[in-house]
Amino acid sequence: MNAIVLTKYGPPEVLELRQVEKPTPKNNEVLIRIYATAVVATDPQFRKGDPFITRFFTGLTKPKHPIPGDVLAGEIEAVGKDVTLYKTGDQVIAACAMTQGGQAEYICLPDDGPLAIKPINMNYDEAAGVPDEGLGALNFLRDAASIRSGQTILINGASGSVGTYAVQLALYFGAHVTGVQYSQYRVGESLRRP
Repeated sequence: MNAIVLTKYGPPEVLELRQVEKPTPKNNEVLIRIYATAVVATDPQFRKGDPFITRFFTGLTKPKHPIPGDVLAGEIEAVGKDVTLYKTGDQVIAACAMTQGGQAEYICLPDDGPLAIKPINMNYDEAAGVPDEGLGALNFLRDAASIRSGQTILINGASGSVGTYAVQLALYFGAHVTGVQYSQYRVGESLRRP
C-alpha cells in the first residue's frame, strides 16, 4: 500500500511516499481503507520535532511512528474476531494521534478507540476533520467543563476550528452560548493596524 513515511525530523521534504506492507487487524481491531485525511495543527510540530517537548510523545531522536497523520475518514474493510461494535462496510471517522498512521491507504485501529460511524450527511473529505477539532471541543465541554443544560458559556475563539464545534456542541447540550472571535489585541489596545 502507499503511505507517507517520516524517518527523521525536519522540513516537509523529509516526508516520502513509499510502498509499505498493508496491516492486518488483530482480534480487537478494524482494518480501515482510508479515503480522506487532514493535516491538523500538531502535524507540522510532530514532523519537525519542535517544540522539543513534543519529542517526549513522538520519539526523542527520530519519529517512533513512521507514518504520520492524526485523523481520517474511511470504510471498514475487515474486523478482528473479537470486534462487536463495527462491521465490514461501516463508514467511519477516527483519531489516531497516539499511534499516528492516518496518511496511508490503510490503518488498523482498536474498536474501542476514538472511532465512530461517519455522519451520513458528510462526505469523507468533510468528515476527516471532525475527530481532531470535534473531539477536542467535546473533551473541553463535556469532560473538563461538565457543561449542562441551562448554563451560560463564553466561547473565546468561536470562529476557529475547535471553537466552531464548541459552539455547536454547547448548543446541543442546552447551554446559552456567547461566542467571540479571538483577537491579537489586548483590552484597551488600539485597534489600528501598524
